[in-house]
Amino acid sequence: MNFTRWSARLPGTQRRAAARDDHSSVPAARAESGATPPGDTSELSAPVSGPSLEGISARELLGRLPAPVALLHGPEHRITYVNAAYVSAFGPRPCGTPAAEAMPELAELSLLPLMDQVLRSGTPRTVKSRKVRAGSSYTVTCTPVATGDPEGEAGVLVYATDVTDHAEAAERLRASERRHRETAVTLQRSLLPQDLEQPDDLRIAATYQPGGTDAAVGGDWYDVITLGAGRTALVIGDVMGRGVRAAAVMGQLRTAVRAYARLDLPPHEVLQLLDVLAAEIDASQIATCAYAVHDPNEGHLVYASAGHLPILVCDEDGTVHRAEDPTGPPLGTGGWVHTSGTIALPPGSTAVLYTDGLVERRSEDIDEGVASLERALSGAKGSPQVVCDRLIRSLGVTAEHDDDVAVLVVQHPARTGTSAELFHNASLELLGGIEAAPRARAFATGVLASWRFPMELCDLGVLAASELVANSLQHGTPPMRLGLRRTDRRLIIEVTDGDDHLPRRRRAEPADEAGRGISIVASIASSWGSRRTPGGGKAVWCEFALPG
Repeated sequence: MNFTRWSARLPGTQRRAAARDDHSSVPAARAESGATPPGDTSELSAPVSGPSLEGISARELLGRLPAPVALLHGPEHRITYVNAAYVSAFGPRPCGTPAAEAMPELAELSLLPLMDQVLRSGTPRTVKSRKVRAGSSYTVTCTPVATGDPEGEAGVLVYATDVTDHAEAAERLRASERRHRETAVTLQRSLLPQDLEQPDDLRIAATYQPGGTDAAVGGDWYDVITLGAGRTALVIGDVMGRGVRAAAVMGQLRTAVRAYARLDLPPHEVLQLLDVLAAEIDASQIATCAYAVHDPNEGHLVYASAGHLPILVCDEDGTVHRAEDPTGPPLGTGGWVHTSGTIALPPGSTAVLYTDGLVERRSEDIDEGVASLERALSGAKGSPQVVCDRLIRSLGVTAEHDDDVAVLVVQHPARTGTSAELFHNASLELLGGIEAAPRARAFATGVLASWRFPMELCDLGVLAASELVANSLQHGTPPMRLGLRRTDRRLIIEVTDGDDHLPRRRRAEPADEAGRGISIVASIASSWGSRRTPGGGKAVWCEFALPG
């Protein structure tokens, strides 16, 4: 095969030849005119000597290239030429044979359809980092070439660059990123609740979904904390960082929330404590958080928010309400006094706490995402887990979502029939005086007997009620109230009064005439505790687990 006719058609050859012809005509024109432009020193410079392109054959040029090169012609891409680098990489190839038969490496690189496109369109095409079976990776450019003969067949010049080292380095980097992500996801999931606490009066489900493989794991978390006396704390939060560090900060904040919740403080006071701690953990990372408390005797959620998205509550008829009370800035910013608000949670309603990954989209305002969630929630029926799954699907969250998502669904079921018979409340206002204790014992005896508790549980319940009332009469102030509550799993006894000094358990000496009441309650009950009430005063309570 004669390459002289091919060399004139190699990419860039015509442009260089035309440029050389233009430059060579300038001195001749100047010689004819006899004039030399001012500042022109071309006559003082020695002419640059070198071989012309016509003196270099295409075979010699391509043969000295260190990269594999193949020249193919015709619609069957018959082999015209392969250089030494190509032979070294893939072995010798017989000329005149179709590439599909003699060049399997082109099929491995998926180049045969690409060469057809190049031949038809006359436009170069490049594929990057394709791997052959031998293990090497190549970036290949296919360039159309034409013969000087108008009736000759056009061809394709295949130029391959070995990028194996780069491809292996990129794969190592991707593997490292995968391991880092898997570590972060594992840490994140291990720090979330493994089994959600299930209060007697609520049904709860939660979902956490990390972002897709291209998104770093964030610090979303949720929690459910039983506070005693039937009260439940609900928590949702989001650390504004990514990766292992965000997950670690999230774990510390979640642990701190559980510790502060045991103090049974109002929601805004919990966030105040958490705000200080967040700044101490890492001042460069802030977090949003919503903390809410449900009291079955009140029928609403008391909540506080530190820069978090509003809680949504859907009534039994499908009407959705948004917690609109003002919120404070995110945790870790400091210098802000948070406040608590309330939102009704009547029987039959569903509350949803969520992170921004569920509603935030780059193409729309976040308020539009919250509105979409409200519409999805109004039509979502079923168990809390079913509602969780439906909200995730309705908001278009997939495995490739670009942010992690946490959703906490809380249902306050409307109980009727046999189920409702397992939940009762009874209360007695204590007016003080010497007759208050006997009246409290008689009231507790009658109520517990009507609830058909075993005799042993009735006796323990009356004893606990008597001790709590006696403690309130001695150390508290009016108004005083005794409350009894039963659920399907426990008996709760609670006494409230107007004094805000919380009792503490202490060890009474043998000669002491007082100081044994709380110790007696703590020893016979499953659990006990105390808290300050919002209107001033305190509540002291204890619980007994029901048999079976």
